[in-house]
Amino acid sequence: MITVNIHQAKTQLSKLVDRAAAGESFIIAKAGKPMVKVVPLGGVEKGTAGRLGFMAGEMKIPKDFDQMGAEEIEGMFAGRGA
Repeated sequence: MITVNIHQAKTQLSKLVDRAAAGESFIIAKAGKPMVKVVPLGGVEKGTAGRLGFMAGEMKIPKDFDQMGAEEIEGMFAGRGA
């Protein structure tokens, strides 16, 4: 991944946008300090979480899930042991 300084990004914005649109991410730095990362729209970057709901339909959750263990938990808070 390339890093460009802010002045270079200003003068070459069109080329940088074309590269990003083609799938190449880059970082814009100010005084050598990375400030922003430019990524193409539409795709999920490699290594990012994109698996929400990947186990849909694989498990059954009991209807009383939010009440499971309530008596034991209440006993712990009341000092009746674990």
